[in-house]
Amino acid sequence: MAAKVSTPLVSRMASNVSDPGVPGFRTSATTGAGDPFAEDPSLQGAETPLWRESFFALDWLALRTSPVFFGCGVPRGNGQPVVLVPGFFASDSSLIELHEWLGRIGYRPYFSQIGRNADCPDHIQGLLLKTVRRAHEETGQRVTLIGHSLGGMLARSVALDNPELIEAVISMGSPFRDAVRAHPAVIVATQALRREGNRAGKNLKPSCFSGHCTCDFVKNMIAPPEYETRHFAIYSKTDGVVDWRSCIEEDPALNTEVKCTHIGMAFHPAVYQAIGWRLAAA
Repeated sequence: MAAKVSTPLVSRMASNVSDPGVPGFRTSATTGAGDPFAEDPSLQGAETPLWRESFFALDWLALRTSPVFFGCGVPRGNGQPVVLVPGFFASDSSLIELHEWLGRIGYRPYFSQIGRNADCPDHIQGLLLKTVRRAHEETGQRVTLIGHSLGGMLARSVALDNPELIEAVISMGSPFRDAVRAHPAVIVATQALRREGNRAGKNLKPSCFSGHCTCDFVKNMIAPPEYETRHFAIYSKTDGVVDWRSCIEEDPALNTEVKCTHIGMAFHPAVYQAIGWRLAAA
């Protein structure tokens, strides 16, 4: 079944945000007028090529015409549980293609069951943990988490808090390192969610999606403890949404570079091939 692909909120909002480095560019201080949490050093605007995201359909076509789509050239699994976590403002439907592919190559994939990823991250993390516990109970095995963008950050936070349940974490285009550096459209989107409050997500607080929050998710992102589980990163220098330098591990051996869009991380053959080999090594 073909994945239902929709353009993320950040892409739709791009036309409302001026590019950095040109006259009229609006920083978080101006786009967040009236927002006490707008001044946030943990969330920074970056000059990413957002226009590249308009080519995400080519990434999907590349998968469909690749031998990797049929499981060629990647190690097979043996029923190990894998939980997939969608990105910011996305839902499990964005990872249908990856879910079906993992099943074809021998793994037992699970959707996250978190709904749309546009609520308080700490609340979403709690929902994700429920799915992880269920996968662990049903299979009797530790779980591998694969997260796209914000989903990768949530996966890492769950792994840091619950290492006894997690085999490995693989993040795809997730800005987990130091400050989150992303296109200003992302900053606008997070500020819009905070302004909407409970109308957007019933658990949202004024400090959500900012470094000012004191929740476990933010603590794990700003000052993470030592990992007790394997953790890998997949990144692209042609990512149009987040700065790829925010998406890499300190140890180069834990990173895999691919060439695709941010949206296309969910269905690009090089990403799937990298996932296949990282799963085999986990």
